[in-house]
Formats: sequence, structure tokens, C-alpha cells
Amino acid sequence: MSNTSGGNLLIVHGGGPTAVINASLYGAIEEAKIHREITGIYGATGGIEGILKEGLIDLRQQPDSSLRRLPFTPASAIGTSRTRLSETDYETILANLLKKKIKYLLFNGGNGSMDTCGKIFRLAREHDIRVLGIPKTVDNDIAVTDHSPGFGSAARFIAATTAEVAQDVKSMPIHVCIIEAMGRNAGWITAASALAQKKSDDAPHLIYVPERAFDSEAFLEDVQERHKEYGGVVVVVSEGIKDSQGNSVVPPLMTKGRDVYFGDVGTHLAMLVIKELGIKARSEKPGIIGRASIAYQSSRDREEAILAGAYSVQAALQGETGKMVGFKRISNQPYQCEPMLIPLEEVMMHEKKLPNQYINERGNGVTPEFIEYCRPLIGEPLLTFSNLLF
Repeated sequence: MSNTSGGNLLIVHGGGPTAVINASLYGAIEEAKIHREITGIYGATGGIEGILKEGLIDLRQQPDSSLRRLPFTPASAIGTSRTRLSETDYETILANLLKKKIKYLLFNGGNGSMDTCGKIFRLAREHDIRVLGIPKTVDNDIAVTDHSPGFGSAARFIAATTAEVAQDVKSMPIHVCIIEAMGRNAGWITAASALAQKKSDDAPHLIYVPERAFDSEAFLEDVQERHKEYGGVVVVVSEGIKDSQGNSVVPPLMTKGRDVYFGDVGTHLAMLVIKELGIKARSEKPGIIGRASIAYQSSRDREEAILAGAYSVQAALQGETGKMVGFKRISNQPYQCEPMLIPLEEVMMHEKKLPNQYINERGNGVTPEFIEYCRPLIGEPLLTFSNLLF
């Protein structure tokens, strides 16, 4: 079914930004400009709040020079949010979409945003408002799709950062350095640090992901063994690691409503190494630096983010609704992926964890299968100090 009546298009961002969220925005804007059926192109300022408070920006009025910079600009150019919505809020959202004559709604976000997107779709479908999701997350934990825009750049950042830290530690091998990676309950970013390895004895020497229960005693054994072998040890650990009971390895610092705030995992483990092993240790936590880094943006990630934005517009114009753009991998060598549409019901609040075959038997590293999966997503080869060594 194709569109005949036309109308306005609205783009909204949700959740934490990435290095390529604006690339998807750019792709959607440029594709929308081509089609006469789309009368107005708007962005919701500040995420879903922009719809609730009728804060829309006319994207057609933005200078071309500004739009061309979007794919190379970190964070969200139109703003984003993590607003929790009530039933009344959803009714307000629908009323405002109708008021602004929105025919096409594109929601760019992660798991939580796709849940919101799906709920809006259910309310809006009887009014012929077409709702499409555009995947976005550094965590790479959206279900069904092979990967999500944002992950490739985050993976490139953690791999390059690990390689650079490794050179520092290798040049003065006297301590254990623990790098804490983002990713919530999924270990994709943490695992991507393995791309820093050129040889078997290269850092990271140990990798711990939340898909395996964390054993402090086994961790200390691993660290002590690597320290005896290398002197300097680089460990990459996920912020979301838990013990065998499913509890965070770090005690909670504060509880506020439904939110629980924990201390830094890297700091906790560094102190554990110092106290239990008597080895000098330190922790590093790049945090949001990893999702805001344009210097390490993956060119492939950027190109696929643009494609996802454009594809969502094309799908909406063809009558599709209640679906999210995803990627289907065709091959690794040469790398080839193609866009596809996934029903929102299949991705709403479903976390995609790191598969067991990507984690080694000991639970302190990754397998060659993961390297084969991840390497194409970071784009061109990393240029790090290790490439310059004889």
C-alpha cells in the first residue's frame, strides 16, 4: 500500500545519544526532502518531551551547511530524553500528533524507545499515523537486528582506547589497569576491546562480561597469573557484571524511586586487587566519552546509520507501520548487510545478550567467532601506536 494523502513527518530521539544518532537524523531528513508527499519535516526538541510540550523544530528551515555536518556531530542535535510516560502522556502525545497533522512518526532509539514507539503505534494506527523505529544504541542490545547503529563506533573507541592504554602499561609493567566499559546488561562493548589484540600476549589480557556470573576468586587468580607472566596487566570489565546470585558486584550507593545507583565496578575491582593481591592497581572509566567520540567514529557505522534513517522514510511512504528498521548480515568476508523491517513487538524491551559462543570457556575472554562478527563494524583499520612499532 502506498501513501496518497501526504502529511507531515516528525523525528524524535530517545535514550542516550551515540556518535551516529545524528547520521540517522540526516538520512531521514535528506530522504524526506525528495518526496512531495511529505509536506513538513519536523524534529521533536528534547526527545519525547518535544511532543508532549509541542516543542517542534522545522528541519526544512535549517541551513544545508548545518545539515551536512550532522553525520559528523556527536550527541543529539535535536535533544533526547529518558522520560517515563503515563497513560495520560500517551493520550497527550496522540492528540498533539493529530494537532500538528503528523502523518509519519520516526522514533530513533534503543530498547526503551522501541517500547514507547510500539505503544504509540497501537494508539495511532486507527488514525493512519505511520510509526517506524530507527535502531540506536551503543550497547548493541536491541533484539533481532544483527547490530545497531552506534555500536560500531563505541566498539572502535573501546578497542582503540584499550590499545593505547596497553602501550602505556607495557612500557612500565608494574601494575594492573582495569578499564570499565559501558553496556548495561550486555557485554558487546566490553568484548569489542579484544579487537586491540594483534598477538596472543597483547592486551586486553582479561575480559569480563555480564553474560557470565562474576567470581571474585577466579578473577584474582586470573590477575595474579597474568601479572606473573606479563608484569603489567590490562583488564576490561563491563559495568553490568553480576555475581552468581544476579547481584551487582558493587554495593548500591543510592536508591531514588525505581532507580538504583551503583559505584564504579573498575574502582571496586582495583581496590580488590590491591587489598587481596598486594599489587598496584588503578581503574579507568571512559564512560560517555566513548559514545561522544567523533575522532573514533566508525565510517561504516556512520554510513549504516544514514541508511537506517533513509530506509525508515521509504518504508513509511510505502505504507509500513509498527516496525523497526534492522540489519540482516549476508556475509563477513566481504562484509555485507542489508536493511530489513522487524515488527516492533519483537524488539520492545527485549535485550540481546552476547551469545555464549562468543565467550571463552573460562569466561575471561572472547572467541574468534566474536572477532569475526565485530571487526567489520568498526570500519577502517585502527591507527594506534601499536601499528607504528617495529
